Amino acid sequence: MTRWSAVAVLSLLAVLLRPADALASSRLGQFLAQVAAGELVPGAQRFGSPEGSPPMAAALRDDEVVGYAYLTSDVVNTAGYSGKPIHTLVGLDREGTIVGAKLVEHHEPIVLIGIPEERIEGYIKGVVGFNPVKAAQLGQSAPEVDIVSGATVTVLVIGDTIIRSAGRLAPRMVGGAPAEIAAEPRRMVDPQGGQVTDWLTLLGNGAIRRLQVSVGDVNQAFGRSGNRKAAERPEKGEPGETFIDLYVALVSQPAIGRSLLGDAAYERLSKRLGPDGSAILVMGEGRYSFKGSGYVRGGIFDRIEVTQGTETIRFRDRQHERIADLAAEGAPDFKEIALFRVPAEVQFDPAETWTLRLLAQRAIGALDKAFTSFALDYRLPRLYAKTRAPAAAPPATAGPAAAAPVADGTPLWERIWRSKIASIAMLGAMLAVLTAIFFFQDALVKREKLFDRVRLVYLAVTLVWLGWVAQAQLSIVNVLAFLNALRTDFEWSYFLVDPLIFILWFAVAAALLFWGRGPFCGWLCPFGALQELANRGAKLLKVPQITVPWGLHERLWPVKYMIFMALFGVSLGSLAMAEQLAEVEPFKTAIILRFMREWWFVAFALVLVGAGLFVERFFCRYLCPLGAALAIPGRLRMFDWLKRYRECGNPCMRCYNECPVGAIHPEGHINPNECISCLHCQVLYHHDRKCPVVIQRRLKREKRAAMASPSLGGLPEGRPRTAATNS
Repeated sequence: MTRWSAVAVLSLLAVLLRPADALASSRLGQFLAQVAAGELVPGAQRFGSPEGSPPMAAALRDDEVVGYAYLTSDVVNTAGYSGKPIHTLVGLDREGTIVGAKLVEHHEPIVLIGIPEERIEGYIKGVVGFNPVKAAQLGQSAPEVDIVSGATVTVLVIGDTIIRSAGRLAPRMVGGAPAEIAAEPRRMVDPQGGQVTDWLTLLGNGAIRRLQVSVGDVNQAFGRSGNRKAAERPEKGEPGETFIDLYVALVSQPAIGRSLLGDAAYERLSKRLGPDGSAILVMGEGRYSFKGSGYVRGGIFDRIEVTQGTETIRFRDRQHERIADLAAEGAPDFKEIALFRVPAEVQFDPAETWTLRLLAQRAIGALDKAFTSFALDYRLPRLYAKTRAPAAAPPATAGPAAAAPVADGTPLWERIWRSKIASIAMLGAMLAVLTAIFFFQDALVKREKLFDRVRLVYLAVTLVWLGWVAQAQLSIVNVLAFLNALRTDFEWSYFLVDPLIFILWFAVAAALLFWGRGPFCGWLCPFGALQELANRGAKLLKVPQITVPWGLHERLWPVKYMIFMALFGVSLGSLAMAEQLAEVEPFKTAIILRFMREWWFVAFALVLVGAGLFVERFFCRYLCPLGAALAIPGRLRMFDWLKRYRECGNPCMRCYNECPVGAIHPEGHINPNECISCLHCQVLYHHDRKCPVVIQRRLKREKRAAMASPSLGGLPEGRPRTAATNS
């Protein structure tokens, strides 16, 4: 590394590691400074200072308190599709009614790059006017709001966190309300209640509740929704045909759980739940899946939810367990059986009435969907419950008071990792194979056809599984977020919430020390794989390839470094702005969203892929800011693994002419900043039909072998020699 490179790196570290601003654990004050008080609490002119825990700020008109404002992430877990917090400001009036809400910061890729903010704001307005205290007194549930198509997981989290946080803080606005609610006798689960029995008995006594929805029911519901497009696309089939036949039971109650799961399975469940945990068993039959496929991508089951009072529970994949068969005698064979553990942080009373809501969706366009819901109320039968004496209510306060939300003992990132074991194992296998390819490259590159097939298969797996299925596409946004975290509130748990991305970055960091940026850019980047595979197809179709003149090529290299430095500079002032400008990367359009976006995003991505049909890896060569960011620390690599001859570049120019990304200079040396470690030059290095140096060695061997042959060595003088002997 040169002296100036070292100076640049040290300067960068000095900027990144400077003391962070004196931010409090809550960012409420920072966000309140960005909005007008009247936006959150109508009639308010300004905000007071945040007080209490969780912090709340009084909304003031002159000197009169007309309401309070708070940040949802201070009260409940707000992690969404990206695994990162979604920050929403909420305003409550003096009676605890939600009077305003505003999404102020998020890192959701689906919203950031695909869904207009206006549609999310429209969704948020649907919860304005809801009063959690009055709803709890009247036994009402939270309002139902139309889901925003294409961002289901995100808006579910936003709406859920607004309602749940308001449900926890609103009683602090109303003196006496908590005492009135707590004074009523409450039911609780009786662990000794009931006995192990068969399916029909459980169904008859109410331990199992059933929801039957027919094709006609679904079509009528969409017809009543007022959505014309949805009504014009009715579900096919006879009106009486089963759409879904859904059953639900509270299996954390011992008798019900042992009946349906069996003794051994129930014992395992009870150990995982602990003394106060709850679990719900959902069973389904019919053409509609209550699981869907969204949880595979986003980790949240977006077709079912449980509501109780002001609490809304949406289950994640880490709280889910697939059940193969039921233990109860006479139980039907269901197509789907799923066990869901209720998160410990949720205020859920299993003995009181709760509702399972089924969300039915219908496609009304390439990206848009319409939704309607069906409700199944569940109340634990008297046989399995008992009444407890009313608890003394804590004194209510009219303003903010110290009250910390219940926390889940297991870290969020740890629960996510446990739920992604299969994907982690698959990625680990890919990294092990790639490591073997690099360490034993000399043996592999000597077999040109075998190496080509191995590389082709690896790139296909990278594109299809790592990119389109697992959606583990690294991005310059990850780099900017990491650098920003070093300057502010760095916590490892923030980056551990996405195990595949974390493992990939760890592998890339290790590879930078050995090989530079090549292992990622050449092998593990799904968009890079898409470009190379598309170019291979273009060559098979005889699409003419454009050779960029060296002078122009050398001047286009710096463009990607300029883009990276511009994004980095913007991120120092506004990370959100930098994330939006990072749209120069087509990764999210082509990989994360699989080209399912607005036409201008798709057109931009297709233009870049199209350019790569004529100039191989066009985007990687000239525009990729992530490649530029990796090239800078890549210069610290410890080894030069790529072999060269003295003759490379003078007189031989074959590697220079055939390098897929033009990383080899005319004089023969390899530019490590631009090399993607495709190993094509190493195939040529050993090729005895393409590399002049190896060709000469082969010819000399053949000549020596011919001269040593008895049949040729004793030829009479003057007898014509064959071509073989002349060689």
